[in-house]
Amino acid sequence: MNAILSARNLRKCYGNQVVVDGLNLSIQRGECFGLLGPNGAGKTTTLRLLLGLIEPDAGELSLLGHAVPRQARAARLRVGVVPQLDNLDPDFTVTENLLVYGRYFGMQDAEIEARIPMLLAFANLTHKRDAKIPTLSGGMKRRLTLARALVNDPDIIFLDEPTTGLDPQARHLIWQRLRELTAQGKTLLLTTHFMDEAERLCHRLAVLDEGRMIAQDTPRALIHQHIEPQVVEVFGEQVTEWAHQHAAQFSVRFEVSGETAFCYVADAQPLLTHLNGHATLRYLHRPANLEDVFLKLTGREMRE
Repeated sequence: MNAILSARNLRKCYGNQVVVDGLNLSIQRGECFGLLGPNGAGKTTTLRLLLGLIEPDAGELSLLGHAVPRQARAARLRVGVVPQLDNLDPDFTVTENLLVYGRYFGMQDAEIEARIPMLLAFANLTHKRDAKIPTLSGGMKRRLTLARALVNDPDIIFLDEPTTGLDPQARHLIWQRLRELTAQGKTLLLTTHFMDEAERLCHRLAVLDEGRMIAQDTPRALIHQHIEPQVVEVFGEQVTEWAHQHAAQFSVRFEVSGETAFCYVADAQPLLTHLNGHATLRYLHRPANLEDVFLKLTGREMRE
């Protein structure tokens, strides 16, 4: 296997708090790898470690054949980064943002300018090439941030929650562009809180919680390993009372969260027949998905 990024026994502490605890990771060239986890799980710290922005307390890191953090500067010349929050320069135009950013990699202006038409077309921003940043919509800014990360034609792109705050149209366009990148052989490392996004885009993913990796596989394999194949969400008046009286009779496992009972079943038909006789209850029947896996592994409690 051709690992473009690898981590072995990676550990990072802040005081007495272990933020990353023995992480082992290997990402192959040309795949989209997802890092999932609740707030405080260690995702951001992991990204900073992998980029060589902070030094681990223990473990070994290799990025593009370079030992990190010792050779991180050389490695980052072949890396693109899409941060969680857009940090475009508001005083520059769209084109000027790309030009200035390319200079950080030691690129000549002529080389950057030759790439700009392709980058603008990729981001669907050709018509905005001379626009100032404050005039752009949120979706346009996010697409420009993605295009900017490609200025240096990187081998691997780190994307930290790339579609947060976008409307559905913008999200789907970003998804399309990310699939195009992997089709070109680019490697993507993606963090996201959208489980449907991870399920659509990621070839493999890891679930982090309290600094530890608690699961790793393809999205489909994780669903098969951890969750019953079908889910019936039951909601309505007195759903909690109904669940404690009847859910165990029809479910392999059930959970009550708020005003919804989640019933995990191998065969949904007996439960659906039962529910059709309860006029006060409504239900949604669906296949299990990655969000079910995430909530089972990390819990439904809020994280601050």
